[in-house]
Amino acid sequence: MPITIFIADDHVILREGVVAILGKRPEFEVIGDAKDGQAALEGICILKPDIALLDVNMPKMDGVTVAQIIQTRCPETKCLILTMHTEDQIFFDALQAGVAGYVVKGAGSRELIDAIKIVYAGEMYISPSMTKMLVTHHLQNNQTAPPRHLQQLTNRELEVMHLLAKGMTNREIAAQLFISPNTVQTHRSHIMEKLELNNRADLIRYAVQHNLLKG
Repeated sequence: MPITIFIADDHVILREGVVAILGKRPEFEVIGDAKDGQAALEGICILKPDIALLDVNMPKMDGVTVAQIIQTRCPETKCLILTMHTEDQIFFDALQAGVAGYVVKGAGSRELIDAIKIVYAGEMYISPSMTKMLVTHHLQNNQTAPPRHLQQLTNRELEVMHLLAKGMTNREIAAQLFISPNTVQTHRSHIMEKLELNNRADLIRYAVQHNLLKG
């Protein structure tokens, strides 16, 4: 079965371009599109796609608000933001809304395709350029020392946390550290429990805010 996708963007040329790119891939099926947030929300809740590709700035309702509502009304749909915005506040607002991915417009079609597959597989995807910008910003403006309970993490858990926060999947981390994906998942669960985090979005915010992505 192909991965079903709904695309919402008020720019007709961009929306049609994404539809054309994804429509050529046998593993994808674009089942709907919309030019404003309200129409997107209604269409997504009716069609229940696997993935909703959302722009941030849209008439009637912005993409972050759409994503937040979708988490309640049709949580089976994973939201992936596709936007030109690289401001950290918008990014963190999107994470708080529960999005599973954030891709900056201008990324190649290969990155978008990979992002959709990663999000569909249950992982989170963030454009590398976005992560680098956020790390630089927080290293310059946030010198807060890590809280005491960070010391509860083992060296291996710190390694895994660092790679998770950079957007790597369990399999990629396993390959880099020469351990199994199941072991990565175990470390991940321990990290979440020790730091009282709920998901990867929380982990990324934590890592960036406390300067844990250096190196």
